[in-house]
Amino acid sequence: MTQKLALVTGGIHRVGAAIAARLAREGYALALHHHSGGDTDPVLAEALAETGVESHRFAADLADPGAVDGLIPAVVETFGRAPDLLVNNAALFAEGGWDDLSAAALGTMMQINLSAPVMLAKALVAASADGRPAIVNIVDQRVVHPVPDQIAYSLSKSALWQATATLAVAFGGRARVNAVAPGLTMATGDYSAAQVGRLAKRMPLGALPTPAEIADAVAWLARAEAVTGQTIFVDGGAHLAPLGRDFVALERD
Repeated sequence: MTQKLALVTGGIHRVGAAIAARLAREGYALALHHHSGGDTDPVLAEALAETGVESHRFAADLADPGAVDGLIPAVVETFGRAPDLLVNNAALFAEGGWDDLSAAALGTMMQINLSAPVMLAKALVAASADGRPAIVNIVDQRVVHPVPDQIAYSLSKSALWQATATLAVAFGGRARVNAVAPGLTMATGDYSAAQVGRLAKRMPLGALPTPAEIADAVAWLARAEAVTGQTIFVDGGAHLAPLGRDFVALERD
């Protein structure tokens, strides 16, 4: 049997690295997209060393439509076939409310967080003459209860969430399209440890998700042959009630 192949955008760092590591342990060869490069995160480096799966890195600026158009062909040229799985994980994040919003900033956010995933999905389906690829979009738990924070990011993730179901209908039997909606998973330096602890206690499950749990959901959707157009919320239950603000604005010291 031919080894399955996964393309993970933003696949060498943070949550993307955890997803890629899980897929390596599922037996996937890996096409690892990155923008700025750098060393592979340890969780992925360890998985690659342990499994020995074939992997190659692909640099592309998703803000450049031409670079997006070239990514699937580059993977096909390197591996000799189209991916069986596309994980649209790479995303641009930026602060700012509605009063700071500009057309240019919104356009860049929509290009990276919406247009690039959609065009990669289109290119994958067009390149997949045999089989039915799986596509998993990484969205955000806030899509069901919008917040005013990071307005351009919030709009783009809501659009990608809607695109998930729309593409599932449009592709029909040619591809399965699903999404994973994480909550706060890897806190940045904008959070204190005490704040993260308080936020965890506010979740219905009393805990925040881990990168490995996000990866679990992606791996399950990759093999769930009867599932399309669905979103799995991996967020400790955050989406069940409005929070009113982004996590970073809550439970501050």
